Amino acid sequence: MRSRFRDLALAFVLAAAAAAGVLAARAAATTTRPVLRVCEDPNNLPWSDHQRRGFEDRIVDLVAADLDARVEPLWWAQRRGFLRNTLRAKQCDLVPGLPSGSGMALMTAPYYRSTYVFVERRDAPVQVRSLDDAALHRLRIGVQMIGNDYRNAPPAHALAQRGIVGNVRGFTVYGDYRQEAPARAVVDAVASGEVDVAIVWGPLAGYFAPRQPVPLATRPVEPQMDLPFLPMAYDISMGVRFGERRLRDRVDRALLRHRAEVDGILAAYGVPRVDVRKGAA
Repeated sequence: MRSRFRDLALAFVLAAAAAAGVLAARAAATTTRPVLRVCEDPNNLPWSDHQRRGFEDRIVDLVAADLDARVEPLWWAQRRGFLRNTLRAKQCDLVPGLPSGSGMALMTAPYYRSTYVFVERRDAPVQVRSLDDAALHRLRIGVQMIGNDYRNAPPAHALAQRGIVGNVRGFTVYGDYRQEAPARAVVDAVASGEVDVAIVWGPLAGYFAPRQPVPLATRPVEPQMDLPFLPMAYDISMGVRFGERRLRDRVDRALLRHRAEVDGILAAYGVPRVDVRKGAA
């Protein structure tokens, strides 16, 4: 009997040692994998949040897995000086979701192209389809403003060029940061009836419009290029520090290899696309 107990005890010790060895090996593998430090906003759905529920979080995870790296987020609110205090200060290595032509970092090839959209209630008596629609002179219009100083985003400039000013209400893209996903306020204003129509950056509208208590409709803003040169659609890339060409190229290849998965993530989050080839899903 004692021999049997000794055998059982020895088996238990060996099993525990083996399990500990597996855990130690996994921990060692985790700690020895290279780190991909990513600049992320902790309160910026649908792009990212501190629980990493945004679509950029999921795309970054695809890239990191392809690079056999583990993601280490650097949480920093996207305010003025964001890139200066994060990427350029060497606090992180990669920033997703940057306009391809911004010139603020070394960019990958675009992985999607989106557009500003009109957001209205589906039961609205007038459905706006163009910046030249005469109804915009009398409707209450919500537009996004960039920064706490209310610098104008492209739609606000386009409206001002048409003399549409007095009936426009600005919503800062930063919003009240004490609230979850503060940038959604402009979409909420359409649902509540505070404004009749809003002109909103596509990914924000595509995600939050279906989550309102009333049905909302979204339509791409036309024209996409407001003359003489005021684009309403933008290519979006990931950025690394200038000089980090090798990392940029590796991220580029990862995005290309996982193109179908990236497209699926963007579709799942309702991101309006103007880069999809004719006939593609």
